[in-house]
Amino acid sequence: MLTVPEMGLQGLYIGSSPERSPVPSPPGSPRTQESCGIAPLTPSQSPKPEARAPQQASFSVVVAIDFGTTSSGYAFSFASDPEAIHMMRKWEGGDPGVAHQKTPTCLLLTPEGAFHSFGYTARDYYHDLDPEEARDWLYFEKFKMKIHSATDLTLKTQLEAVNGKTMPALEVFAHALRFFREHALQELREQSPSLPEKDTVRWVLTVPAIWKQPAKQFMREAAYLAGLVSRENAEQLLIALEPEAASVYCRKLRLHQLLDLSGRAPGGGRLGERRSIDSSFRQAREQLRRYRHSRTFLVESGVGELWAEMQAGDRYVVADCGGGTVDLTVHQLEQPHGTLKELYKASGGPYGAVGVDLAFEQLLCCIFGEDFITTFKRQRPAAWVDLTIAFEARKRTAGPHRAGALNISLPFSFIDFYRKQRGHNVETALRRSSVNFVKWSSQGMLRMSCEAMNELFQPTVSGIIQHIEALLARPEVQGVKLLFLVGGFAESAVLQHAVQAALGARGLRVVVPHDVGLTILKGAVLFGQAPGVVRVRRSPLTYGVGVLNRFVPGRHPPEKLLVRDGRSWCTDVFERFVAAEQSVALGEEVRRSYCPARPGQRRVLINLYCCATEDARFITDPGVRKCGALSLELEPADCGQDAAGAPPGRREIRAAMQFGDTEIKVTAVDVSTNRSVRASIDFLSN
Repeated sequence: MLTVPEMGLQGLYIGSSPERSPVPSPPGSPRTQESCGIAPLTPSQSPKPEARAPQQASFSVVVAIDFGTTSSGYAFSFASDPEAIHMMRKWEGGDPGVAHQKTPTCLLLTPEGAFHSFGYTARDYYHDLDPEEARDWLYFEKFKMKIHSATDLTLKTQLEAVNGKTMPALEVFAHALRFFREHALQELREQSPSLPEKDTVRWVLTVPAIWKQPAKQFMREAAYLAGLVSRENAEQLLIALEPEAASVYCRKLRLHQLLDLSGRAPGGGRLGERRSIDSSFRQAREQLRRYRHSRTFLVESGVGELWAEMQAGDRYVVADCGGGTVDLTVHQLEQPHGTLKELYKASGGPYGAVGVDLAFEQLLCCIFGEDFITTFKRQRPAAWVDLTIAFEARKRTAGPHRAGALNISLPFSFIDFYRKQRGHNVETALRRSSVNFVKWSSQGMLRMSCEAMNELFQPTVSGIIQHIEALLARPEVQGVKLLFLVGGFAESAVLQHAVQAALGARGLRVVVPHDVGLTILKGAVLFGQAPGVVRVRRSPLTYGVGVLNRFVPGRHPPEKLLVRDGRSWCTDVFERFVAAEQSVALGEEVRRSYCPARPGQRRVLINLYCCATEDARFITDPGVRKCGALSLELEPADCGQDAAGAPPGRREIRAAMQFGDTEIKVTAVDVSTNRSVRASIDFLSN
């Protein structure tokens, strides 16, 4: 039998077949005192995935934080009345004519790096700073997208402030989360003075469904640093997927809370243009009432009026169009309890509202020169923020049928800085540029035609529509009846019109909740009260580990042959835990057993691999990459002889992994003592 020390193993053995053993480390791989391999166990049949109902701790209140790219906010509800969602206080400041139950995702730190303010307060204070003084302050905005776009995200990843200075991203996110924690707890204390301070709040953080495991873990680490929860009470924090949260909330909506962009009544009639869905579901609802004897069934099962007409098995798409990303998920409604089943893995891309902002910046580069815009952003950062605010206000008024030009104010600092840098004024720059749909107003504004504004939307809007059409073409998604358009960007009349025009011909009903910008936040609160509402999810990737199998000539490549102690092994075999696009139920477990290799060993470390396909055979195949590590921490008492007198190197540690939740979870137990073993999966120290 192979032994770990003489092989220098850092892989693992899965106790499912006598033909498998751990993968040896590559020659010259680093080893530390704490890193370890796993000795082979007595072969036994690997248990099949087992579904186990998740155990939920009880909390007095759920507080959800919707941490968005452009705007953020929190809401909460008490366990005594879970569906009564309390929105956070309206924020001071804000832009005229813009509802501000959320606040901009803007963070301001002092020149020394200390927290100063967040949201409107941060934005306005930064705006009022002297231009020279502002260059020393650290102002961060729309920084959530950096986590999505980072290909090598770690706990040491840096974020760049508007002035070009950098700071650890973890600290930036922790500052923001700490701000929301303090505000939420203060409001809770005022509303419920008798609420105990400790262990009474379940926190929920929203993230895009397309985020990978490292990004989700990063948000959890930031929450730990911010003091939302402790590592010892990790279950107090839930990660909610944004389109899932929206889906959960949409289940609760009544007909008058929805807007059908098609103008169709459910029975096939016509409604007035852009009117709310009327109550023509009466016949279906009456049948449901007779069946259940009481209309209270709808409330008790968590199903709103729109869902009363839907039958078990009906399918719908949620398109979460936010500031940074578009996030698509497909759910099937399950009766009688109104639970949800994911039919296809979450998809989407970087097609959020910031794409329109970037298009405007590119337009400015065409007019004034890319070098000037870069210099202006660095040397006059506060004035650049002013310009983006002015554009945001006009962007919100854009519409497909709007008549008349839109005026965008240029800060005096921009006009003056350009004249000093270039030796001529901005009006001259506009005349000399090849951009003929933007003019100069005598009031000191850029005058942009509506067609020009709509053109800025087109690349982003087209990307969203293409993603939706590609999703609807999937065989798993056939039979979809509804498309819910949610998220802050879904408020845009330009986007609504384009989606309806492109998808209306398919017979798909495009529905927008009236409080579309708060749908995810409210849904996250409901998700925190009942995390089991999404019963089945699809794994986005294939996950597994590397093992040694008995070498079979003709089946295994010769270069994978390893001969030790007279036995032939095939190295680098990819042992799969879960396959990409596989349906995994909430609470379903994949169990494997491991054994410490040495007496006194304190830590078992096992590399995890992933890929986008389900047919990978080896961890060296194209597309397969190391994505994390499973760590089992052994207590000193666990390292001696067990209760049955077995040798210390033969102790069995049984790990149970869950892939059906919003995060990959692991628990472990020492089989000989039945004591829990501290287990974790690290996706950030790859």
